[in-house]
Amino acid sequence: MRVIAGKCKRLILNTIPGDNTRPTTDRIKETLFNMINEEVVDSDFLDLYAGSGQIGIEALSRYARHATFVDNNKKAIECINNNLIKCALEDEADVINSNCLSALKRFEADSYDIIFLDPPYNKGYEREILEYLSESNILKEDGLIIVEADLKSDFSYVEELSFTIVRDKQYKTNRHLFIRNK
Repeated sequence: MRVIAGKCKRLILNTIPGDNTRPTTDRIKETLFNMINEEVVDSDFLDLYAGSGQIGIEALSRYARHATFVDNNKKAIECINNNLIKCALEDEADVINSNCLSALKRFEADSYDIIFLDPPYNKGYEREILEYLSESNILKEDGLIIVEADLKSDFSYVEELSFTIVRDKQYKTNRHLFIRNK
């Protein structure tokens, strides 16, 4: 797992030991950032269910203004902090050890241009987060939510939350949904 582009290009990132996380492959990460690259520059980026922090670190490497990482796994938090230090990005980031929904409730005064979430598959966490975001001002008006999910996950409820799916990029085993305010 490495940083694909930007000021930290080619740096190898640490991963969390064990099989409790599923890191996004470099190929999928490269595809994702090629689609959103222009929006990343000068953005405030929120990485929920951050794992090793590779997505938010890629955003910082590609000149996001700031990234906030949230995960409730202490090993993940340690890994994120170590990766930020390795990339010399720790001054551009906040790392929060918390349940993602609880963290969002503390962020009411903050707003983000891009919110990325990669929760454990098939547990309904993405719906819980999207429902909360639909009632808050955490996503900037012209902001973007990206959900990494299983191919079979149902997102038919998104329109009811006053969001719209602007793109559904499918890979072999998972997908990225790009969601905006209506």
